[in-house]
Amino acid sequence: MRVLIRYWFVAPILLVVTAVQLGLGFAVIDKSARKAAPEQFNVDRENVSVSFENPVQSPTFTRVPTFTPTPRPSSTAPPTPSPAPTFTLIRTDTPRSKVHPTETATATFTPTPTHTATNNATPVIVLPSSGYRGQTLQVPILMYHYLSTPPPGADLIRRDLSVSPTQFASHLAYLREAGYETISFVQLAYAAIGQAELPAKPVLITFDDGYRDSYENAFPLLQKYGYKATFFIFTQPIQTANVDFLSWEMVVEMHKAGMEFGSHSHTHPDLSSSNLDFVFSEVLTSKQLIEQHIGEPVRFFCYPAGRYDNLTMEVVKSAGFWGAVTTRWGVEHSLENRFELPRVRVRGSDTAQDLAHKLNGF
Repeated sequence: MRVLIRYWFVAPILLVVTAVQLGLGFAVIDKSARKAAPEQFNVDRENVSVSFENPVQSPTFTRVPTFTPTPRPSSTAPPTPSPAPTFTLIRTDTPRSKVHPTETATATFTPTPTHTATNNATPVIVLPSSGYRGQTLQVPILMYHYLSTPPPGADLIRRDLSVSPTQFASHLAYLREAGYETISFVQLAYAAIGQAELPAKPVLITFDDGYRDSYENAFPLLQKYGYKATFFIFTQPIQTANVDFLSWEMVVEMHKAGMEFGSHSHTHPDLSSSNLDFVFSEVLTSKQLIEQHIGEPVRFFCYPAGRYDNLTMEVVKSAGFWGAVTTRWGVEHSLENRFELPRVRVRGSDTAQDLAHKLNGF
C-alpha cells in the first residue's frame, strides 16, 4: 500500500500512453480501408449520383447521361420544277445495236438518254449465231386506222380508212368463231427465233395513228371479246393535247389493260426522202416519249404512210427497235424481213365475210 501511494503518478502516465496507441491504431485501420476500396472515395461528384435504396449493401453509382442539343434544321427552299425533257442526238462511232450498213447509211447515232424504263418485261433478243435465220411464220397482221363512222362529206381516203364500231364488232365475232387468238409483236419476235410457241391460229390486230376513237370505240370492243391489239401512235398531237387523238392518260390506261404500243414517228412525215438528222429526231422523239409514259421499251415501228428507204430502216435498227411494219400485203414474217413486215389492210367497206375471205386466201 505504501508502494502504491509512493508511485501514484505512474497511473496517469499509463493512461496517456494507452490513449495514444489507440489513436494510432484507428488511423492505420482507416488508411487500410481507403486502400482496399479506393473507388468508393474517388467519385466525380459532377457526373454521378448516389443511390441508397438498399442501405444494407454498398451504394451503387449511376452515371448521369449527358444531353447534346440538336440544332434545328434550316428552312429549305421550295423545289424547282423539272424542265420538260429534251432530246439531243449525239454522233458516236459505236452503234447501239448490231446493224448491217448499206450504201445509203454509213454512220449511226446514239441519242442522249433522257429516261430509263423501269419495266424490264421485254429483254433484248439474243440470236443464237450471226448466221441464224430463224423460221418463217405465217401470221396475218390486220391493219386498221379510224374506228368510227366517217363524218358527212368525208373524202374517199377518210371513208376507206374508217371502220364503224358495228363492223369492227362483227370482225371480232368472226375471229372468235373461227378460233383466232391475238398475239403481240413481242410474241411474234420470240416465235421467229424459236423461243416461244404461238397458238394454232394467231392474228395481230393493229391500229395506225392513234386517233381518239381507238380509246372510245376499239378499246371497249377488244376488252369485250378478250382480244388485244397494237397501237402505232405518232406523238406530236398527243403532246399538244389534240382532242382528235389519244391522250397520255388513255395510252397508260390501255397499256395497263394489256394493249401494246409502237412508234409511228413524232409528226407523221414522209421519211423516205429525209436527211439523217431529221429521221433520227422523228424516230427517237416518238420512242422516248412513249417509253416515258408506259414504263417499258418500245420495240416495233410503223413507217408513216408506209413510206421508207434504206436510210430509214438503218435508223430504226440503230434506235433499238426489233422490227417495223409496212403497208405491203402479205402474212409471211421472219428475221430477214423483220424491218419490212407485211400486213393485211382492212377497208371501210369490209364486212365480216370480206375479212374471212382475205384470211382464208392465205
